[in-house]
Amino acid sequence: MSAKEVAIAAGAMAIIRRLSDPSLVPLATGAPNSALLPHRKLNALLAAEVRKRPVESTSYGSPRGSKHLRQQISRRLLTAGCSVTPEEITVTCGCVEAVTLALRATCRPGDAVAIGSPVYYTFLNAIRQLGLKLVEIPTHPGEGLDLDVLRFALRHAPVRAVVAILNFDNPLGCVMPDANKRRLVELLAADGIPLIEDDVYAELGFSAGRPTSAKAYDRAGLVLHCASVSKTLAPGYRVGWIVAGRFQAEVEALKALTNIATPSPTQLAVAEFLATGGYDRHLRGLRRVYAAQAARMRAAVARHFPPGTRISQPAGGSVLWVEMPAGVDSLDLYAEALGAGIAVVPGPLFTVGDDYRNCLRLSASAWTPRIEAAVAALGAMARGPAPPP
Repeated sequence: MSAKEVAIAAGAMAIIRRLSDPSLVPLATGAPNSALLPHRKLNALLAAEVRKRPVESTSYGSPRGSKHLRQQISRRLLTAGCSVTPEEITVTCGCVEAVTLALRATCRPGDAVAIGSPVYYTFLNAIRQLGLKLVEIPTHPGEGLDLDVLRFALRHAPVRAVVAILNFDNPLGCVMPDANKRRLVELLAADGIPLIEDDVYAELGFSAGRPTSAKAYDRAGLVLHCASVSKTLAPGYRVGWIVAGRFQAEVEALKALTNIATPSPTQLAVAEFLATGGYDRHLRGLRRVYAAQAARMRAAVARHFPPGTRISQPAGGSVLWVEMPAGVDSLDLYAEALGAGIAVVPGPLFTVGDDYRNCLRLSASAWTPRIEAAVAALGAMARGPAPPP
């Protein structure tokens, strides 16, 4: 098993740029449903914090971030099985910056990174931009990253770090069992290989509670835990964090060099919301809605798409992975859907090879009559023209 150069075609970049076009039916976006977010309460807290702390809210903050926010994050991480002090946390501009800082702190250009496949396409872009190589590891739709294949890869490729979404993977929605998380952490620790854990979806499980983070099993400081409130509370506030373990000093230096610090006003508002805003109550409502909408979306795909189509059964999150019969090309389907004003993400964006040509990722964060009609139209396109009588 060898590491591959990451090359993203111009066509793929054009697709990525179109995904957020507000004129299109949003079956592509991984963003949360804005109608379900507490805009008024958050913005009221933002205004109040700016009035209460006029100097702090307009000054450069520490690269490590607001102490009040780090205290709230530290408390929430207890539900993930992690005992982390506020001093071990660095606030970032969202989870993507956290993952990018983790890659920069652990790898150098030319190094190989192992990652699950299919993989969130932004990770592919980050790996390419940093001059890294990629080793793709198959992801089981029920249990996540295939640890036996990963073990084989570690023996045959010079893997410098592993990147994984272990709780409600994007795009498959699966959760790695706790025993496998422990095994993964121990497997990598034996060779001193860092694990970069993207835990941004962990609060969006359809059942009660929150899955354990891999960081809970870290005894060597090799798990770099990354997350944010972008999928649950306020994507536009750009508030995330990283618990970087033994790489903390390097991450903080890179953070300071990159953008000095995360903006102070939004940190203060998020900290206050976590402390007083009923975050757990908000999450319970969000989880119920997402679970119901994922069920509706699955039923609609099963009803309208060609016979033989397989649909993921996510345990949480807000996306579905759809595998159509082998004769259906998702790139052609993407182009046809775009012409009809519908945005979808074709499968090839989730790999550096030519796999997943018959796959799509669909967003289940919202369900409206317009979206229901778009799913039906997309299914009809996938079925192709009806045979002549």
